[in-house]
Amino acid sequence: MKKWQIFIIFLLASYIVFMSMKHHQPEYFSINGITYQVRVVNGFTSNSALPLVIWCTSQDGDIIGGRALQEGDDLAWDATLSFWTTSNPAFTCTMKWDRTRKKFDAFRVHQDGTKCGNLRKCSWLVKEDGFYFSNDEFNWVKDFSWS
Repeated sequence: MKKWQIFIIFLLASYIVFMSMKHHQPEYFSINGITYQVRVVNGFTSNSALPLVIWCTSQDGDIIGGRALQEGDDLAWDATLSFWTTSNPAFTCTMKWDRTRKKFDAFRVHQDGTKCGNLRKCSWLVKEDGFYFSNDEFNWVKDFSWS
């Protein structure tokens, strides 16, 4: 067999292996990159009269969106770190509650890549006393306050 034939067989075998792995991998991994799940949750205990308003964008100018979050509501999206580009995803959110505003980095791959853990879950719980982070949505750690 010639070298180019061996190379073609290798490419074909690699393609078959990668395609079969795709069905067994969790959703956060694909051939296009690694995906992080970002979620911001309204953890207020009583804000039915004054909803928590959120607005999020990416560093590239892509608008994730915004809306008023009632108790327990969330805004969630995927942030994909592509193997094919050099840009790293970064997302900033602005929160508004009554007359208080707070802008924060919901996800930056260089600071949150390892913080989000093996599940690649980056969750924020926004409460009256501040912003809590978790990578499993069970263990919440206060990251910073509103002021």
